[in-house]
Amino acid sequence: MEYLWQAGRGQMAILNRARPIEEVLEDQTTPPKTKALLSEVSRMKAFGERYGLKPTSNYAEYVKLDRDAVVYVVSACHPLRFEPKEWSFPIVGGFPYLGWYSRDGAEEYAKELRRDGLDVDVRGAPAYSTLGWFRDPILSTMIPSGDRAVGELVEVILHESLHATVYVNHQAFFNESLASFVSEKLTPLYLRETRGKNSPEEKAYLAGLAYQTKYYRRMHEAYVELDALYQSSVSDERKVEKKAEIIRKLKSDLGIPPEREINNATLVGYKEYGGNREVFDRALAKCGGDLRRFIRALEKIDEEDFRERQEKNLDDFERAFSCDS
Repeated sequence: MEYLWQAGRGQMAILNRARPIEEVLEDQTTPPKTKALLSEVSRMKAFGERYGLKPTSNYAEYVKLDRDAVVYVVSACHPLRFEPKEWSFPIVGGFPYLGWYSRDGAEEYAKELRRDGLDVDVRGAPAYSTLGWFRDPILSTMIPSGDRAVGELVEVILHESLHATVYVNHQAFFNESLASFVSEKLTPLYLRETRGKNSPEEKAYLAGLAYQTKYYRRMHEAYVELDALYQSSVSDERKVEKKAEIIRKLKSDLGIPPEREINNATLVGYKEYGGNREVFDRALAKCGGDLRRFIRALEKIDEEDFRERQEKNLDDFERAFSCDS
């Protein structure tokens, strides 16, 4: 009940601060950069709709937040297995994470989970989707600085719009990795259409995407190495020792600060958002590389196509997927 209470209160606080984009554009105190980006939101949405993303009433309002994340995401996992904790809710299904509107609330809940012996991860998120329950606004946390701003904003809008188009209960790994895959494919197309090939905005976005891909790849390598360790016959004591070695090497390779904890929950989270690209690449190839056909075919996928909840490798999806003519 405490979680649901803070979630409802946090959502209402967001909605109460929302201002129509038209009003924000007319406000003389709105920074010019923010005005320019907000004036382009309708074009970003229309671009996604041309590729088959569902039209929604989202992103007609703007909220200026006084923090660097809108929610703080808490996830937990068994310390010697990639077995994430799942929280289930009526109608919307199960999730391997919870979002808290205050960092203090997230950290306090994380302490409880750690006392239960779980690996726990807490991270800030710049955006989220209410899956049609509310009108999602543009948030100031969705807008970074510099030439990356346009690409990052359109990617978030397309990512969340994909959730409104294709969403399967109890399959967060499918939902999140698919939304990342589609938005990362569409965003460069938008930038080329609106800014031209090799524009500063396109270069900045692609450079960030290349770094992210490299980062995810190294995280995936550690995930695979640890998964093999956990399934081996060595003692739990040796698994704990070897796990610490693998994570130390991972943090060193990626330049992760010592104070940032990396554990099974962290790695599961990266697999959730950054995994399964090769699965979706093969599915897209079945559609001749046509993103419109691909998105149209995805709408046929439902909960019955998955034999297990929170399927990580999407073998069932790959067997079920077929592209229309």
